[in-house]
Amino acid sequence: MVDTNDKSGAEAEPTSESTPKSSSGSSGGGASVSSETADGTPASADGAAADPVADAKAEAQRFKDQWMRSAADFDNFRKRSRRELEDTRKAGREELLKDLLPVFDNLERAMTSAERATEVRPVSDGLKMVLRQFTDTLGRSGITKVPTVGQQFDPGLHEAIQQVETDEYPPGTVVAEVQPGYLQGDRLIRAAMVVVAKPKASANGDAAAGKSEPDA
Repeated sequence: MVDTNDKSGAEAEPTSESTPKSSSGSSGGGASVSSETADGTPASADGAAADPVADAKAEAQRFKDQWMRSAADFDNFRKRSRRELEDTRKAGREELLKDLLPVFDNLERAMTSAERATEVRPVSDGLKMVLRQFTDTLGRSGITKVPTVGQQFDPGLHEAIQQVETDEYPPGTVVAEVQPGYLQGDRLIRAAMVVVAKPKASANGDAAAGKSEPDA
């Protein structure tokens, strides 16, 4: 009886020894958990992501790339706009030239006829027709002549090259046109060269001025 109890006691010892091993394993697992944060992220990863210098450099590089792309886009837009504007100007000049070519053709015919003409009147009439055609062509393009004779002098439209004393027109009125001016809509292309009226000096004023002069 005594021997049986001893064997049972002896067999029970290994079982009691295996329990500490399992508990040791679980304690080892607990040690590995302690190396992680509450949300399961490794502590070393947190340290790398929280580097403010690296974040600032990345942000600065991103802004630089965006700025360089915007600058390149704006430069391309500026070049494209300039090219389109130049193309538009060329197209406008070409259209006006096409309209004026018939005028030049008729002018050449008039000059050829003038060389063979024996009378002046037909040549004068032909040149008047060419001039009228030229004026009509400019009018269709929105270009008109600046009004001159009989108009009040306007420094924004006229360029006075002479003043004459006259009673036929009020002072400051354009009495003659030396060179015509042209407008395109409300925009001045060329000012007209004109002669402007000024009042005549009165005879009494001249006499008074003569009397006021001291004797030599």
